[in-house]
Amino acid sequence: MPYIQNSDADRAQMLARIGVTSIEELFAPIPKALQLDRPLAIDPGRTEEELKTHLAELGAQNVPAASGPCFLGGGTYDHGWPALVDHLMQRSEFLTAYTPYQPECSQGTLQWIYEFQSMIAELCGCEIANASMYDGASACAEAALMALSQTRRRKVVVSRGLHPDARLTMETYLKHVDAEVVEAPLRDGRTDWSGLVDGDTAAVFVQQPNFFGVIEDLDTPQALAAEHGALSVASVYPVAMGLLRSPGAAGYDIVVGDGQSLGVPMGYGGPSFGFFAARQASVRKLPGRLVGISKDREGRRAYTLTFQTREQHIRREKATSNICTNNALIALRGAIHMAALGPQGLEEVACVSRQRTLELVKAMEEAGFERAFPDAPYLNEVAFRLSDDEAVERLRGALRAEGIRAVVPVSCWYPELAGVFTLACTERVQPDQVLRLAEVAANAVAQEVSR
Repeated sequence: MPYIQNSDADRAQMLARIGVTSIEELFAPIPKALQLDRPLAIDPGRTEEELKTHLAELGAQNVPAASGPCFLGGGTYDHGWPALVDHLMQRSEFLTAYTPYQPECSQGTLQWIYEFQSMIAELCGCEIANASMYDGASACAEAALMALSQTRRRKVVVSRGLHPDARLTMETYLKHVDAEVVEAPLRDGRTDWSGLVDGDTAAVFVQQPNFFGVIEDLDTPQALAAEHGALSVASVYPVAMGLLRSPGAAGYDIVVGDGQSLGVPMGYGGPSFGFFAARQASVRKLPGRLVGISKDREGRRAYTLTFQTREQHIRREKATSNICTNNALIALRGAIHMAALGPQGLEEVACVSRQRTLELVKAMEEAGFERAFPDAPYLNEVAFRLSDDEAVERLRGALRAEGIRAVVPVSCWYPELAGVFTLACTERVQPDQVLRLAEVAANAVAQEVSR
């Protein structure tokens, strides 16, 4: 691997150019108490072959979740994708250097972004969508900023069922803008909005399905937001849109989400891309970039970035949003994936995932497990309950020992739900894997009881 090595002569030349005679003089403005008075604790140098061997040993410690049966959820799912997604995204034409600010030499990039926007808008049931965001969490936070700006109110009501990462990111974004974030509690797995939405509310946030896999009632929060003049915002798991009513069809003002399930590998947690859709009336408030269609001087269709005055490269601190990328290469995967599947393909993925989950719940209940929210509807992720977190960890360890990737404990985010964990199914899960999971889980619980 190439490294930049600085010799003593190189360092002396750089110090002379700066105008100092030594490293000590260079660092003199830094208080002595803050300076390290010993050499860095770095291992001796290695040869290239030694380094390659060392890195290979470190890499071998990683165990990809998809290397065996995977029932992990919590916002990242083991969905598959057509082979053409990998093939097409590796074409050199897509490896663009930066933002397509110059449309005359960026028509290919601008066209696929426009197609991406069109598919996301259709998926969410909205009129417009932007060129994508960093991830689902930042999309939620940007929606909150947009609602505050549009309504000129300071209160945001957020379902406790919204992904913890999204809630924390939102709190970080709003920390210094004089805004109040109010959490709506969960009752039997679903959000209870009683008495929280009022005339000071800028936005109401709900997730569909929520973090526990529970299908939320979209009508109640949307009606409350409309009644009080607030914006209704839904964060969605895109695969669920293959079966469930879209928030746009339910009247929501903004629809956001994370696109990992649209052809993006789990990748040890990233990277992914976020998406952001809204009503046409909000087009000038939308964060990030937006690609539109125009015509060139010869009357041919031409794609271009539009409404750029919202972006930080033009208006700086007065911009609607300071988000400065749309994770283009990862969003491209989502665009290719959606185009390859089409509406029917997405519905099939959702149906198979749902069917495997029905089989999972049946097998787990027969094995003696109880659902944490027995009366709540679900799609492809379900919460179960054991006696405490230690029992959950022992179950996870027993499954891991059999090569099964499963169990997301939730108490680290929800202390009141000790002993609760989730399991999820995608179209990649096979019926025999479901039965094997239930068998191993039942044996683990039996051993627990016999102690």
